[in-house]
Amino acid sequence: MRITFRVNGRSATVDVPPDTPLLWVLRDEMELKGTKFGCGIAQCGACTVHLNGSPLRSCITPVSAAENGEILTIEGLSPDGTHPLQQAWQELDVPQCGYCQAGQIMSAAALLQRNPRPTDADIDAAMAGNICRCATYLRIRAAIHRAAGTAAADGEAESPTAVPGPSLGQEAS
Repeated sequence: MRITFRVNGRSATVDVPPDTPLLWVLRDEMELKGTKFGCGIAQCGACTVHLNGSPLRSCITPVSAAENGEILTIEGLSPDGTHPLQQAWQELDVPQCGYCQAGQIMSAAALLQRNPRPTDADIDAAMAGNICRCATYLRIRAAIHRAAGTAAADGEAESPTAVPGPSLGQEAS
């Protein structure tokens, strides 16, 4: 079946079964490798992209849901890496292994689109569905604040090491 949509501002048409996960269309058909496969059951957030401005898990979303829609991937967020979130991620050395970071950034971008001045609680709620096995949650939160131009709402220093322990709905292991 031919399915037409826009991805990162460009028209695209693919000829795949309509139930093919959007993730595999992006990675295999369109060669957009920034979106990662994590769990395959929409629990980790590594595959997060935006469809018509809303974040979704592309591993469980059939490509047919994107028909005539607008998809934004990490590659389209800022082709030259100058999006405030991308810059904040670099400035604060957020990634450790980096595998989940595209999904983290895409979820954070959706948050800042809805709420340009989020509190810690707003960030924690919006990012709770994104798992980072390296546990860089404090740096993620600090980077979101930096990109938003806000200081941490709970009086935390901007340093990602200011508050020890789990964050963003995660428990210590």
